[in-house]
Order: sequence, then structure tokens, then C-alpha cells
Amino acid sequence: MKNELDITNFPPEAIAEIQRLREENVKQAHELLYYKRMFYGRRSEKRMPEVPAGQLFLPFGESSVAEETPDIKPIVEEIQIESHKRRAKLKATASVPKRQEIPAEIERRTRVIEPKGINLEEMIKIGEDVREILHHTPGTLYVDRIVRPIYKAKNQPKDATSTIIFQTPAFESFIPKSYAGNTLLVHLITGKYVDHLPIYRQLEIFKRQGIKLSASTISGWMQYVSTELYPLYKELAKQILASDYIQVDETTLPVVDNEKKRAVKGYVWAVRDMVNSQMFFHYDKGSRSQKTLVSLLRNYRGAIQSDGYESYKIYENKDGVLLLNCWAHVRRKFENALKEDEQNAKKALDYISLLYQIEANLKDKNLTNEEISDKRKRLAYPILREFENWMLKIYPELLPKSLMGKAVAYTFSLYHGLVRYVADGKFQIDNNPVENVIRPLALGRKNYLFCGNHDTAEDAALFYSFFGSCKLYNVNPEEWFLDILDRIKDCKTNELEKLLPKNWQSQRK
Repeated sequence: MKNELDITNFPPEAIAEIQRLREENVKQAHELLYYKRMFYGRRSEKRMPEVPAGQLFLPFGESSVAEETPDIKPIVEEIQIESHKRRAKLKATASVPKRQEIPAEIERRTRVIEPKGINLEEMIKIGEDVREILHHTPGTLYVDRIVRPIYKAKNQPKDATSTIIFQTPAFESFIPKSYAGNTLLVHLITGKYVDHLPIYRQLEIFKRQGIKLSASTISGWMQYVSTELYPLYKELAKQILASDYIQVDETTLPVVDNEKKRAVKGYVWAVRDMVNSQMFFHYDKGSRSQKTLVSLLRNYRGAIQSDGYESYKIYENKDGVLLLNCWAHVRRKFENALKEDEQNAKKALDYISLLYQIEANLKDKNLTNEEISDKRKRLAYPILREFENWMLKIYPELLPKSLMGKAVAYTFSLYHGLVRYVADGKFQIDNNPVENVIRPLALGRKNYLFCGNHDTAEDAALFYSFFGSCKLYNVNPEEWFLDILDRIKDCKTNELEKLLPKNWQSQRK
């Protein structure tokens, strides 16, 4: 090891500069470790303990530590045995992958290939071989040409002052005076918000089919549709915020700032109803402020689960609200500290791994919420207490600005919210479910890069809300959307809930 430079005799200004550079070097080293792990390392946050062959795994390091934690030895053993049985059961019941059959409802075009050089009239057919090959025809366009004949009576009096005309009432499309049919609108909007195809790519596809559309025209169509669907969006948000258990998270959504003439970082909030499996996005001029959060959750009563973002702490002591935090975020902190302090970080991750093994074991048993809560109190609570005591023991020895020190400090700051999931079986150990519903928005963001203005960002939040809820209920988004465009304008306010993906039943013939 190289000896550190003795700077005691240096001028004060030189000492200050050297100390600043050393701190900057430590900071950059931490950042380098993080980015190396992200680029080269394992991305998955799941971490199973390494079990030495022939030994019972104890997540507390050396044998001397085991004497300090005698009470949780049976618990650890029970968790490991149950986990082993679960994995063995999954392995035994795992199905062998096989080629999927082509659905029977797909059109069949039969082509019979007869052998050449024979007279079929002299032959007797004794069998046949059939092979099915799936083909694809690119989406086709057609024009629905609506003709409304005009009639008058043949025997109309010659001295009549006016002619009586008979004609079917004018047909109006969803967007008045537009040639965009409902199927075209559905194709464009699901293409962008479900299949992550930016509008300019869709325009190029249409161009190859001989149809030229402008981006401004399509933007106008989408804005009109979102305006018509806004009451349904408000009904969706109203139902979700009436749930007694929600998860909340926020993610970036770049938006063009007209004054700065460039895209700036905006934020959109995601809220997931953990009781009824619905979700919605909320956009408020790109704000991530506590004021926006308070406005979003105004008058909410129930459990809120979130990450460690400072704005959520306002709900820690609010009447009628129970704040839960996320163990996945804690795990990430200790994952980042592995290369800097492997011994302590690994031990912390082993504690957390036990908590997740308990959850996996419980999930496999189809228990009631009350039974899950009882199991957690018996198995998880002692581990949580032991983890807390261990952190209290090692924290004075850690550098506050080290990755391990920051991880422990972060965990301590949220510990009340982290352990509350034990109290109720319906609570989750982390807020991964709400992060999962954010993924489609993140994929779309990578493709279309930014929203042109705040109105477009609000439209995106609306469409992602509907399609995200469709996914949670395994509803075909195109079928749902096409049916809703037929019904939304005639739907009464008190019947809007029937159109939500959760309750939807198609009325299309």
C-alpha cells in the first residue's frame, strides 16, 4: 500500500485544495463502481443466499455471531427448508416447452399439391400429410364510402309549394368533419401508447401504403379523443383513490419547454390500486413537488406505499394514512455498496434475502391475508429486529459518505415504514407492482424521446392509464378502445364505470 502524502507542512490553501480533491476522488470512485455494476454487472436485484454444500445457511457471517442471535436460528432453518421444498416443487411441476399451436379461428387457405407424372383417376387416396405455415399480410386500408340517397314522393301534387325530401340522417364520425374512422384512430393511438411506435414511424408506414398523413393532423385527432375520454379518466382516478391501499411512484417524462426551446425533465405520477388492480398516471405541468403530491392525494384515507422520496414523508403522521416503504429500494442501496464494503453489504443483503424468501414461500400457499400476517409476525419480525440491531452496531464504524454508510442511513430513515408491511397480509414488501406499470411509459419514452408540450404529456398520461388498466385485467386494448369510442358520447355520467377495463363487457356485434 502506498503511503499517503504528508501534507501537514503545506500552506493552508494547499491543504484545503488537496482535501477537496481527495473528496472529489472518493465521490468519482463511488460513481465509477456504480456505473461499472450497471454496465457489466448483474442487473437483477433478486439475490438468493449462497448456501455452502452440506451446511445450513446462516446469514450472519462467522460462527461467533451465531451466539449473539440464538433466537432466530430455528426461524432461519424453517425459512430455508420451506424455500427448498418450494423450489423442488416448482422444478418438479415445470412443464416442458413446446411449440404453440396456431389458433383455430385464424383463416385457413388450403392449397393441395398433387404429385406430378401420375394419372389421379388410376389412383386411390390412402392418406395425406398436412403442414400449416403462418403468413402475415400487412395492415390494409379501406374507405367506408357512405352514400345517402335522396328521395321524393312520385305522386307529389303539382301545385305543392315545397318538395318533401326523404333521406337517412347524416352520419357523423367520432371526430366531426374528419375522415378518420374509429379503427384508424384506435390503430394510431394503440400504436403509439401500446406498441411504442412514434407518430413519425407510423407516418412512414402509411406512406409505403400510399397514404400521406401529417403529424399535426394526427396530433389534433389524438387531442380530440383524449378530451372526449377525460370524464372516463376522472372516473378511473376517482375509483383508485377510493381504495384503502395504493402504491405511488413517479417517473420522468421529457417535455418541450417553449421558452427554453428544448426538452426539459418533467415528471408523471403513477398510482396503483392494490386492492382492485387498477392504475392511472397523473401529470401536472411536469411537477414533482410535494404540493403536486398533496393535490393528487387530497383527502385520501388508507395505506400509501412509496420509495424514500422526501415529499412522501408528509404522510408519516397524517391522520387516517399509513405510510409504507419499499424494501426493493433498500436492497438496491446495499447492492451498490457490494464492491466497496463486500462483507457488510453481503450480510445486509442476506437479511433482506430472508425476508423475500418468506414472501415467496407465503405466496405459494394461497393463504388469507390474516394467515399471511400471522406468518410474517412469527417469521419476519424477529429478522427485522435483528437486522435493526446489527445496523445499530456497525453504523458508528462506517464513514457517513461511504456507500455502505449511506445505505444504512437510508434504511434507518425509513425503518418505521419498512416494517409495517408485516401488520396486514394485503400489504406488499415493496412497491415493485407500481414500478411494473411504469415500464410501458418508459419504453415509449425511449422511442418518441419527448412530448411536444404539456397538453401532449397530459394526453399521454390519460392513454397510458387506460391501457395500463387493460393490461392488469388482460383486456385486449384495441377491442376495448374501439368499443369505448362507439359508446362514450352516449354514456351517462353515472354509468361511466361500466366502460372501465375492470368492468368492461363489449357491445360490438
